[in-house]
Amino acid sequence: MVVFPRALLADTLQLSHEWRDAFIRTYLERDLPQLGINLPALTLRRFWTMLAHYHGQTWNGSELARSLGVSDKTVSRYLDILEGTFMAYRLMPWHANVGKREIKSPKVYVADTGLLHSLLGINDQDALLAHPKCGASWEGFILREVIRRTDAKRSEAFFWSVHAGAELDLLILKDGRRLGFEIKLTKSPQITASMRSSAEALKLDHLYVMCHGAGEPWPMSEGVTAVPASCLASEQWCPMIRVTG
Repeated sequence: MVVFPRALLADTLQLSHEWRDAFIRTYLERDLPQLGINLPALTLRRFWTMLAHYHGQTWNGSELARSLGVSDKTVSRYLDILEGTFMAYRLMPWHANVGKREIKSPKVYVADTGLLHSLLGINDQDALLAHPKCGASWEGFILREVIRRTDAKRSEAFFWSVHAGAELDLLILKDGRRLGFEIKLTKSPQITASMRSSAEALKLDHLYVMCHGAGEPWPMSEGVTAVPASCLASEQWCPMIRVTG
């Protein structure tokens, strides 16, 4: 997981924003060339910014390639570079073979929430709450935290979605259990038809609805628990959680 203490612990939001902007420039102009990756910094910056607008969506390389005026193979290489240097990541789809048309492309995310906000030009909380990617930003942050705290390997974490509309933000297959995680930017989540469909189709052992706010987890129905984000540091709500610093 990417962690930038200077950005997180900066005295002001402005200082944090300036540090992140400087990091992005240094990464593109100095760090990548030192790794032997020689690409125009402006081109990769444009791709990275476009990727930020796709944060939390299924990968559509052809659309990004048309926007940049390059080939599908080229944008795939750009994504490989960002992922290989821990600046982006892909969440692979799970195929449940339930007789439905399932999404087979991965979801893409900018790895660090602060860098995501910088690439999107989001400078403060008010701007974030008014931005159309606010929900996707929350999803990416919570998703990565759950993966980290469950110590799930890449081969154990997936998402699931079908063209008819049912989906699950995160499926973790670990220690013989199937746990589902639905991520909602609300303090009062409700059970949806999509949640019920995914729990049934994927034969989940339990479904956790990760929501905003503080407090204790509460049962929403049999096999479904709402978990406020403040509980992420606790090992009590989920049998797979491994408390980390």
